[in-house]
Formats: sequence, structure tokens, C-alpha cells
Amino acid sequence: MTKLVPASPQLAARWRAEEERRLPADEFEARIRAPMTDDERALIAWFQRRYPTPAARLAAHRRRELERRRQRRG
Repeated sequence: MTKLVPASPQLAARWRAEEERRLPADEFEARIRAPMTDDERALIAWFQRRYPTPAARLAAHRRRELERRRQRRG
């Protein structure tokens, strides 16, 4: 298995800025009305199989968040 290398601080900052920017109404509408790709459908199907209940999804999120916090601390 290949070890994942964390994104550089500069790249992480760019991603964060993109995720947090306020979308104009027309861009938001275009994004939510765009059809899903086959890859997106496959990812959703996998996720729902892997985490079939809301409780399982929440538990997975909590585990990952704890892991991220530990990694940030060093």
C-alpha cells in the first residue's frame, strides 16, 4: 500500500480558500443542477455500502477527525 503524503501547507491553504469561498447564486445553482458523473455515483454507492447507517457514517467521520487532529499536532 502506498503511503499518502500530506499536502503542502500552501496547497492546503489554496484548497481551504476554495472550499470556504462564497459562491455567487448562479454558480451555486449551476453546481447543484449539474448531473452526477458515473464516478460520483460509484463513490456514493461504495460509501453507502461501507457505512450503511447514519450512526456508522458519524462514527467514521469522528475517527477521521481525531486522526487529522493527531497528525496536525505532530
